[in-house]
Amino acid sequence: MLAANNLVKKYSAFTVVNDVSLSVGKGEIVSITGPSGAGKSTLLHLIGALDKPDSGSVLIDNVDILQLPAKKQSKFRNSHMGFVFQFHHLLPEFSAIENVCVPLWIKGMSKKDAALQAAEMLNVVGLGNRLENKPSELSGGEQQRVAIARALVTRPSVIMADEPTGNLDSANAHAIHNLFLELRKQFNQTFIMITHNDALAAMTDRTLLMQDGKIVDEVVNRLIG
Repeated sequence: MLAANNLVKKYSAFTVVNDVSLSVGKGEIVSITGPSGAGKSTLLHLIGALDKPDSGSVLIDNVDILQLPAKKQSKFRNSHMGFVFQFHHLLPEFSAIENVCVPLWIKGMSKKDAALQAAEMLNVVGLGNRLENKPSELSGGEQQRVAIARALVTRPSVIMADEPTGNLDSANAHAIHNLFLELRKQFNQTFIMITHNDALAAMTDRTLLMQDGKIVDEVVNRLIG
């Protein structure tokens, strides 16, 4: 479903991502681990077309996204990719349902249809009773669930998650990772996730270890749950 080939990203003389290739199947949950500065986030940004590599290609559903013109790339990204970050980046003045509606509004969906689809997704992540609450009225775990619902609402091919539980306590972190497993069961959703937590990485199908800009090891995990 996703293939990244020979990605290279340099900043001045420093090579942050050094000839990295990887492939991810439909419905697979893949974690990327490694020390700080290994190039994990940069790799995720390249795969998600949030940054441009010096060389290499990224194919999602057989589309070379890095070769698309800027407007088509943005449209493809909004429809086919969802993003979850360590900081939820919710709009504070918007309710939970309005935050989840944003990608649908960008696609041009009517407010009525967007609200129905957003409410459905918030119900999926366990927040069906918190639709009108603003971020300041939600716990950290609930805020991250809103961010996950926002990433899922367009039914993307893949969700890129960069330390999605980095700001959560262990109980909420475990709950979010279990939610990823449930979403894979329900929607056959594909995830690529960066984490520093070895125990949580072990809950994914495969763990890729990055070091000095390269993938240096791969571990096939036995899933929990």
